[in-house]
Amino acid sequence: MVVLHKLSDFIESAISNLSPSYYYQGRCPQTGKLLKLPRTPLAEAVAYGLMRYLATDERYNSEGKMYGVLLVELPSGEQRVLKAFSGLLNGSSIVEGWVPPISGKDEIALDEARTLVQLEAIKQEIITLKQLPQRQQYETLSREFEQQWQQMSDRHRDYKQKRQEKRQILSETLTETALTVALEQLDAQSRWQGIERRQFKRQRDQILQPLKQTIAAADTRIRELKQQRQTLSRQLQAQMHSAYSLINFLGQSASLQQLIPGGSMPTGTGDCCAPKLLHYAAIHRFKPLAMAEFWWGLPPKNQDKTQGEFYGACAERCQPLMGFLLSGLPQRDLSVEGAIPQTLSIIYEDEWLIAVNKPPGLLSVPGRYLNCQDSVQSRLRHLLPDEMALMAVHRLDQETSGILLLARDLQTYRQLTQQFQQRQVHKVYEAILSGSVATEKGVIELPLWGDPQQRPYQKVDWQRGKPSLTRFQVIATKSNHTRVEFIPLTGRTHQLRVHAAAPKGLGVPILGDRLYGCSADASRLHLHAREVCCNHPQSGQVLHLRVKTPF
Repeated sequence: MVVLHKLSDFIESAISNLSPSYYYQGRCPQTGKLLKLPRTPLAEAVAYGLMRYLATDERYNSEGKMYGVLLVELPSGEQRVLKAFSGLLNGSSIVEGWVPPISGKDEIALDEARTLVQLEAIKQEIITLKQLPQRQQYETLSREFEQQWQQMSDRHRDYKQKRQEKRQILSETLTETALTVALEQLDAQSRWQGIERRQFKRQRDQILQPLKQTIAAADTRIRELKQQRQTLSRQLQAQMHSAYSLINFLGQSASLQQLIPGGSMPTGTGDCCAPKLLHYAAIHRFKPLAMAEFWWGLPPKNQDKTQGEFYGACAERCQPLMGFLLSGLPQRDLSVEGAIPQTLSIIYEDEWLIAVNKPPGLLSVPGRYLNCQDSVQSRLRHLLPDEMALMAVHRLDQETSGILLLARDLQTYRQLTQQFQQRQVHKVYEAILSGSVATEKGVIELPLWGDPQQRPYQKVDWQRGKPSLTRFQVIATKSNHTRVEFIPLTGRTHQLRVHAAAPKGLGVPILGDRLYGCSADASRLHLHAREVCCNHPQSGQVLHLRVKTPF
């Protein structure tokens, strides 16, 4: 099967070597070095050529999915193109001309087929139980009995009112003996109506109760089936994650289970374009030069994807694998950055808390996955005698630098956390925007919502978003760049980054913020937590911390 393609299959002429617009990146599990693979103008041009081909064939337009191209160099020095799709293409995993799926699935093919048959049988039984004729019978009869009960109640109420009026008249016109007989007749009518109501209820229950029991038994069975389905799905997923074996450019092999230990892996992990392309290149010893992924076809449900748009590695399925997959690539080819400095700048320390000046590129706390364990918190835990007692009170984005507070005991953590929650902590950030802004100062108020399918990306959403408020002040303007001071009054994820980039915010992304649309060449995200002011949890005195902005 032909998988390698010539550049001329996609583009007609050479593309100038311009700056990359995005980097696929991850930290090497062994060295901690940040490895990068760029999305270059040449890779994008190849991707556009693939889009033109997809547009000519209806098979590629009937379903929406991610597609990707990887520009590689062969041992001979010749450049070629690999292309891949995520998941299945019209129900098939192997298609002529496309990179095949990652090996390992064949090992559990029989188990998968057997489990899929069981899952389909469970699905059909659930459908049958949900469509029981007794459900409709119960609903219909319940409505009829309810109407009959209402009619009888209305009739009895009218009779009761008339009896009360008649008792009043009788008490004024009849003697004692005649009055007693007349009132007894009225009481007998009342008792008879009570008997009629009880008989009605018995008749109703005799008819509805068997139906209700049948429905209850069916609902119990549905819950049991759903539990079985969940258990079978988890077992199959665990088998697949154990069988899927990835290869990196060091020649190392690891299963998904090893790379994401104990993690809750989304369905489809390992089936995305980027892992398939890099795995294939590593196996055949091709040198990756650049990669580009884009969406094509119908838009996904509940996701904000546009046909023909480029997208980065998905946070849940691909990003946790990048550090391993890119390991072994030559530094000169992929602009590999060195490891994060192993020393942290502690700007304040006492027996209750620590404040550090976090460098860009370092996590505040350890992540879920194996390649995301290096962080401020984990480093300090190894350095300090109090070990596991250390807890980060708040977070800074990985690429944001500046002041980070950590508590050394649970009481301090709770007190400081409460100050953050009650907005008693004053924070000042400094940023450089990749353009000019129209307003010198003001307040940005936009509701932010994080789509679970696009983590960690946040967007303005007036229906589902949480309120977020930021004050801003322009400090300086130079060379079409704007230096801004931000004071966040709420603490939403990526709040300052979205408020800067959103059209109804400042409309200009922070320099280096590729996630939110900055295409300018920059060495880092130009966002720095410059000041933090809070009440010391032990002394109650004002603690005002400040560090110099490094850009």
